[in-house]
Amino acid sequence: MTQLQFKKDNTAETGNLPVLPPISAPHRLDDLISRAREYMPGEDLSILDKAYVYAEKIHEGKYRRSGEPYITHPLAVSHILSTMRLDKATLAAGLLHGVLKETDTPASEEELQKLFGKDIANIVSGATKITDVEFNSKVAYQAENVRKMFLAMAADIRVLLLKLADRLHDMRTIDFTKGRQKEISRETRDLYAPLASRLGIDWMKRELEDLSFTYIHPKEYAELAGSLATSLEDREKYVEEVKDILSAKLTEYGLENFTILGRPKHLYSIYKKLIKQKIPLEKVYDKVAFRIIVKTIKECYEALGVVHAQWSPISGRFKDFISTPKSNMYQSLHTSVVGPHGEFMEVQIRTEEMDKIANDGIAAHWAYKEGKSVSKKDANLFQWLKQLIQRLQDLKDPKEFLDAVKGELHAIDVYALTPNGDVKEFPHGSTPLDFAFSIHTEVGSHCVGAKVNNRMVPLRYQLKNGDVVEIITSPNQHPNRGWLSIVRTNRAKSRIRSWLKQEEQEKLHRLGKEICERELRRHNISLKKLIKTGHIKEILKMFSANSLDELLRQVGAGKISVQTIANKLQPPEIVEEKVEIIEAPPKKRDRKAAHGEIIKIQGAEGVLTNISKCCLPVPGDEIIGFITAGRGISVHKKNCASLLATDPKRRIEASWSAVSTVPHKAKIQVVAQDKKGLLASLSQAIASDDSNILNLEARTNKSNLATFNFTIEIADLDHLVRLLQHIQQLDGVIEAKRKT
Repeated sequence: MTQLQFKKDNTAETGNLPVLPPISAPHRLDDLISRAREYMPGEDLSILDKAYVYAEKIHEGKYRRSGEPYITHPLAVSHILSTMRLDKATLAAGLLHGVLKETDTPASEEELQKLFGKDIANIVSGATKITDVEFNSKVAYQAENVRKMFLAMAADIRVLLLKLADRLHDMRTIDFTKGRQKEISRETRDLYAPLASRLGIDWMKRELEDLSFTYIHPKEYAELAGSLATSLEDREKYVEEVKDILSAKLTEYGLENFTILGRPKHLYSIYKKLIKQKIPLEKVYDKVAFRIIVKTIKECYEALGVVHAQWSPISGRFKDFISTPKSNMYQSLHTSVVGPHGEFMEVQIRTEEMDKIANDGIAAHWAYKEGKSVSKKDANLFQWLKQLIQRLQDLKDPKEFLDAVKGELHAIDVYALTPNGDVKEFPHGSTPLDFAFSIHTEVGSHCVGAKVNNRMVPLRYQLKNGDVVEIITSPNQHPNRGWLSIVRTNRAKSRIRSWLKQEEQEKLHRLGKEICERELRRHNISLKKLIKTGHIKEILKMFSANSLDELLRQVGAGKISVQTIANKLQPPEIVEEKVEIIEAPPKKRDRKAAHGEIIKIQGAEGVLTNISKCCLPVPGDEIIGFITAGRGISVHKKNCASLLATDPKRRIEASWSAVSTVPHKAKIQVVAQDKKGLLASLSQAIASDDSNILNLEARTNKSNLATFNFTIEIADLDHLVRLLQHIQQLDGVIEAKRKT
């Protein structure tokens, strides 16, 4: 068999895609009603006929890109919902889910409520995309759609089930969506497939991932599908062999009424294993998963004993999700063994009820029946969703919001427990700090250590399945920026960033107050007096500040000088005289403004910034800011000796925020053998690399060595490195380095 080696994030353009087998034949309304009647006997299903007729009227004359009438799409969506055995309100909403966004003759929410009731109208409204709001970017548009969808489905989980069914049919017919196939597929893989997984709808998650895989990595999909197809006959024989052995052994041990299923793992899961483990296809041994379905929990463990007695279990591959279910109520025993012919294989063991939940997830539990309230057990199944909304509600930046959503929908790899036995879920690589923040923000913020299984561990310790974690706290402990490199979950990262931002704001406030109180005393003014006389209101209005705290932070950040405030409180003739004296040359202000545009100060956007002359940082250097008294923030390299000698309380996080078009000063030193034409060669090399010499100092010694100290203009750190490499290659040059 051909060895397949895939590179991560390969984005080969679509070539000749393999033809996917047809998912289903065209749907009819009669088929939908018949299927619904199978699991809702005795229910009045006339609402489905009514919804279909209304939707058909709204979409009259509209066609999909496939050439089919548009009504075929909502009908197919309702069929998918019926396979999850959802209530008639959800099926009706599936038929109606496009009527609010119809371009020519859209329906209104009021009309939907009047014709179909508030319940159905709310589901349709929650699942409808935003169409009447303008956004300044595609990311902002997508983020607002996701935010609205999350809010709607937190109130009614059926909104999410409808959105998933809608996306699944879109993916089944995506071949007709030319130009956006890869974009839609990435969104499906990163958002909708993980959502299906978190709801426990495993069959949908697998199909969404495989359909996305087809268009994101078409070349790899075709190679993998083709290679597996050549071994199909061998795998089918292997499945039957294993099933025969298992059946005989289970019967021998006295088990009855069991079912054994064998299925190939879906292509995307195999592809991920190839990428993660960097192995050829031949080394993926567990390409087939077996499932044993029994009647009772007791029989699950008995069947596990039979499997382990027959084949050697693989260490570290056993998981017991029966005693500790996942948050979506998934329960099963998982084990991997060395099966016949030395092949690795995965075996899952569960009851019939567990199998139903494993396939349909939350849809298997959720029962919407008129006149009956939802049970507390069922309500807990999507409690995580409401918690997710709460954690994300403060994230305003669209990209940060979408990244946070994807982070929260990570695949759960680790299940750790509190000392009381409560199960917490984490992605691989999570630490005790992640555990602490999952309990409460205050617990995480004051975490100083942790015990895992009654043994002290460092905060960087990576949690393992079954770990019992006890968090140790201290009121004197607070988050620091180093914690961001320790934690894995978005929940912990957002809480740490929030605390750091608040700390920076408080730092600016303290500095602003200190500057104001010191400087205003020189003018026989005090903050206390300004507040008492009411003059503070006039000052706040002058500087468009909402509060005194905001004004002080602006002073601390250098946005407003105390001299400017003092001038506002003095006679006009004195102010005019001082303005003439202190006005700076326009060119200097422009250079500072340009620096401000490319430097981002944590927690103090728009602050006046200056590049420090002691170390001359350039884009690409790690930098940090120092809050000066009334002159804004001076930006230094993180290892600058002058910075390290300053008050740590006045330091503030800073970073380069954009590509600079402003040249930056840098100092370099060149040591070379003194010879004729050396300076000309150096000057020509600097000029040819698009740099400019601002200053030069040169000296020679008795050993015939010349030392040149240049001050030059460069674009960024990469530019400087290239220039030094170029100079180093010149004939006679011994050393070329950056001077600090």
